[in-house]
Amino acid sequence: MLDGERRGWVATPAISVEAFSGGPGLSPASVALEGTTYAVTPAAVEVHAGIIAGEITGMRVVQRVERSSDRLISPPRLMGALRLWSSSETHSVRLVVAKIQYLDDQSRPMKLEDSRIEETFRFATYGSEWLDPGQKAIQALNVAFPVEALTARKLTRLRLEIGYVSSPYREEMFSFSVSIGNPQGEK
Repeated sequence: MLDGERRGWVATPAISVEAFSGGPGLSPASVALEGTTYAVTPAAVEVHAGIIAGEITGMRVVQRVERSSDRLISPPRLMGALRLWSSSETHSVRLVVAKIQYLDDQSRPMKLEDSRIEETFRFATYGSEWLDPGQKAIQALNVAFPVEALTARKLTRLRLEIGYVSSPYREEMFSFSVSIGNPQGEK
C-alpha cells in the first residue's frame, strides 16, 4: 500500500437480476445474434468509503449469444455509471484503481470466466482521477460479469473496492504591492 493510499469497499444491498431479450425489429445484420440485457435490482446504489462518496447508477448486465446454437458470443458485462466525489473539505483524492467482486449467497466471491474473483479497472479519463474537495467524476462501468451469476442465480451482493491517495488540500494567498504609472506617451 502506498503512503497515504487508502482502500475502501462498499457492499451493495442484495440484488436480483431479470432478463430482457432483443425482440422483433432486429436489423438483418443481427439476425444470427441476440443481445440479452438483464436488469440489476436495485439499479442504483449510494456508496461511501472513507472520504469518497458516490453512487452507481443504471446497473445492468448485457451479453450476446448466437440465436441458432445458444453459443455465447460475448460474455456477460456489468454496465452502468460510477459517480464519485471527495466528501472532504481539506483533502484532494487521486483515484488509483477500483475492483469489483460478485458475492454469492454464502458471501463468497464468484469466479469470472478466467478464474479471477475480481474485475479491476482504472479511472481512464484524463483529469477524472483527481478529485478536489467537493469535485465529482463519472466513470463508465463496463466490466466482466460471472456467467454463473446468470445461470445459478446465486448472486446476492456486489463489493466495490476503491484504492486512492489522499493529499492535503491547501490554498495559499500571495499579496504584493503594485502602483499604476502615467499612460505611455504622456509626459
